[in-house]
Amino acid sequence: MRHVREMLVLALSLAAVTGAWAQSSTAASAGIALRDALVAACSQDADRFVPVLTVRNAEAFNRMTPPARATLLKRFVLLDKPGKPSTNTGADGRLLISCATPDVTTLMELDKAEPRDNLAFIPLTIKDSTDSAGLTAHHVTMGMVRENGQWKILSLGLLLLDLPSLETEWDRAEMKANEQAAIAALRNLVDAIETYRKTYTRLPDAIQALGPATDHTQKPEKAGLVDEELASGRKGGYSYRYVIVGANTSGAPAKYEVAAIPTEYGRTGQRSFFYGTDGVLRAADHKGSVGSVLDPKLEESNAPASDSPR
Repeated sequence: MRHVREMLVLALSLAAVTGAWAQSSTAASAGIALRDALVAACSQDADRFVPVLTVRNAEAFNRMTPPARATLLKRFVLLDKPGKPSTNTGADGRLLISCATPDVTTLMELDKAEPRDNLAFIPLTIKDSTDSAGLTAHHVTMGMVRENGQWKILSLGLLLLDLPSLETEWDRAEMKANEQAAIAALRNLVDAIETYRKTYTRLPDAIQALGPATDHTQKPEKAGLVDEELASGRKGGYSYRYVIVGANTSGAPAKYEVAAIPTEYGRTGQRSFFYGTDGVLRAADHKGSVGSVLDPKLEESNAPASDSPR
């Protein structure tokens, strides 16, 4: 009997040790998965971020527009720009992720995960790396769920990460921001075209002529009046069309039209914008087609500011 009791005690001890090891291994795996997600969010690497999403959320994430995906990644690390990530393990065993941008470097600290069956909860602290007093610290408990043997992000605090339900809402918010950016881009193009006309006494042949020169020397083919992205004709979810529609008596082009059209109607933008020869900025929903001079006039406060003839 004594021998049987000793064997029973040994078996229970081994089970306790095995259970503790398994729990520790589970906690470490969940922490590593969250670390990988934060590293991907820091560098705005969508391809590396997707594997840490549940199947349902990954499908919704892939349907999002690139600006909406970038916004989600920014929110994960509370930064407005992509950063350079680095990882480390603190003296107390906590996982540390640093995200360095030109403006600020944030430090993310992961406390030990608390596993519960197929769930794990990980306390996360995000703060400015120079903040030793913790005045800028944000605290949240991240929920992780085991799906097909892999740890995936389930929640941010009490808020479930349910991308399918947020997809439409986020696209709508991005559309509004894209439309405002398109209005500003049209204003920029009109001012650049007028500057070009005053400098070279004619209109540019194409929108590309307004872009920066590779040798930083301004010339008619590359006047350096708008950035490279806008000069390419596609920026911020909109494509831009510039057309010369008239000529003066001396033979030099005198009139033009500029239009902004959503690159993906209903996701990157809804309204089309049109700036015609009458010098008026107009806007209307054309289901992704080019606007026209018959469209309603946009509010004067949003119109491009220029007093030059068109």
